[in-house]
Amino acid sequence: MSSQMEHKLKNKILLLDDLAKKVEALKQEGKAVVQSHGVFDLIHPGVIKHLNAAKKQGDVLIVTVIKDEDVRRGPGRPIFSEKLRAENVASLSQVDYVCIVDDDIPFDCVRIIKPDVFAKGQSQKERHEKIHKKIFEEEKGLYFGKSKIYETDGFSFSASYIINNFLDIYPEETKGYLKSFSKQYSFNDIAERLNKLKDLKVLLIGDGIIDEYHYCTALGKSAKSHLVVSKYITHEVFAGGAFAIANHLAGLCDSVKLVTLLGSQSWGEDFVLKSLKQNIDAKFFYRDDGPTIVKKRYVDQYLNQKIFEVNYLNNSYIDGEREEDIIKYLKSEIAGYDLVLVSDFGHGLITNKIKKIIEGSSKRYAVNTQTNAANAGYNMITKYSSPYFVCLDEPEIRLAAQDRYENIENIAKKIKNDMGAEYLIVTLGKKGSIGINKENEINRTPIFSTKVIDTIGAGDAFFAFTAPCFASGLPLDMVSFIGNAVGALAVQIVGNKKPVEKHELLEFIHAILK
Repeated sequence: MSSQMEHKLKNKILLLDDLAKKVEALKQEGKAVVQSHGVFDLIHPGVIKHLNAAKKQGDVLIVTVIKDEDVRRGPGRPIFSEKLRAENVASLSQVDYVCIVDDDIPFDCVRIIKPDVFAKGQSQKERHEKIHKKIFEEEKGLYFGKSKIYETDGFSFSASYIINNFLDIYPEETKGYLKSFSKQYSFNDIAERLNKLKDLKVLLIGDGIIDEYHYCTALGKSAKSHLVVSKYITHEVFAGGAFAIANHLAGLCDSVKLVTLLGSQSWGEDFVLKSLKQNIDAKFFYRDDGPTIVKKRYVDQYLNQKIFEVNYLNNSYIDGEREEDIIKYLKSEIAGYDLVLVSDFGHGLITNKIKKIIEGSSKRYAVNTQTNAANAGYNMITKYSSPYFVCLDEPEIRLAAQDRYENIENIAKKIKNDMGAEYLIVTLGKKGSIGINKENEINRTPIFSTKVIDTIGAGDAFFAFTAPCFASGLPLDMVSFIGNAVGALAVQIVGNKKPVEKHELLEFIHAILK
C-alpha cells in the first residue's frame, strides 16, 4: 500500500469521540449524514449494494465497525481483525468515515453519533427486530433519537451463509446436525420462544462467589527453592457463582430473585450490588464464621494459563440460627415463583433442611451441584429428590454414579431415574452434550465453539439458560441446542467478566442456522 493511500485511510478512520464531533460539524454545514453499522467481516456484493443505496440517502456516509470482542455472529467470527475490517471498509470510495465501536449495548454508537439516517439492509430487518426486540419496539427513541431508519434493498449474499457453507468452520458431523436441525426449527421459532421467557418468575438460591484473576508474568526459577517466581501485572474482579447465574437469568427473565450468603465481616456486598443487573432482587444472609467466598486465580498473562488458585471460604454448613432464618424466608417466598434454581457449590449454604424446603415447596426446581477442589466426593447430585431438571458435567455425574467407565448414556439414565428427575442434561466438553427427556429418550447435540478463552463459568451459563427453557415447555432438542450455543459464547469470555446476553445468543443462532 502506498504512503498516500495509507494517509488517506488514516484520515478516514476516526475514534468515536472525534467522529461524533465531525458529524456535528457536518450537520451544521447542512450536510445529511448516513450511518451503517455492522461487522463487515467479508466485503461481498451484498455489502457493496447496501452501502451504495445508503450513500444515496445523504451527503456523507459513515460506517461503524463492531470491535472483535463484541462480535457474536457465529463460530470463528470475526474472521478478520477489527483493524483489517475497518481498513477494508475505509478503502471503499462511497464510504467517507469509519469508526471501530463497542457493541456491548447494541446500537449505542447511533445514540452517540446522532446521524440523520441509519441505514440497514432488508435481510437485517427480521434479525434486528427479533434479536433486539426491546430496542425496536420500546426504546427506539433512546437509541436512535431523531435518526430516520432507512431499509436498503438488502443483501444479495449473507456473510454468515458464505462462512458456514464455504469455509471449514465446523466438522461434517456438526454441519449435518445443523442442517437437520434447521429443517425442524427456524430462527423465528427459537427467537419467539426465548422472548417469551421474560414472563417467568425465577428464584435462584446458591453460593455467591467473587472471582479474582491476578495476571502475572514469569521471572524465572527461584535460586533458593523449587518454584517459579512471577511478577504481578494487573488483576480483575468478577461476580461469579450464583451472582453470575443471576445475571445470565436477568437477561432472559424480567423478575429474578437471588437468595445467597455473604460473610458479615469482609468486603463484597457493595461490589456485588453494583455487579448485579437492575432487575435482580437480592436477598442476602450473613454468616459470622466465614468470609464472603473469594476465589483468587493466578494467571500467566502471556500463555493465558492458570498457575494456581487460593480460596477464601468456610466450607462447613451455616449455623442453626442462620439456617432457620433462610428457611423462614423461603417458606414465605418460594410458592410465588414459577421456577426455583439451585446452584449448589457445596460451600455451606444448602443444608439438608433447606434442601427439603426447596424440594417440598417449589412448583418446580432445577438443580446443579458443583464438584470443586473444596468438596470433591461430598457434594453429590443424588442428595436431591424429584427435581424438574438436573444439569451436570460428565465428571460430576460419573462421580455421583461412582463409575468411571460405563457408557455415559447408561449413567445419565440411571441417575435421572434414581432421582426422579424429569429432564437431565450432561455437558461433555468437546463432545457436546447428552440430554434425556421425560420418556427417557436420548438427545445428543454437538459442540458449537471453535475458540476457547476460558471455560470457567460456561457450565453456569448453560444451566441459567436451559432451566427456564424447560420450565416454559421447550422440547429437549431445542433446549440442548440453545444450551450448547450459550456454551460456545461463554467460553469466549474471561471467567464471569460479563454474562451471555440474549441478543448475543440470538445473533449466534441466526448465524449458525444460515
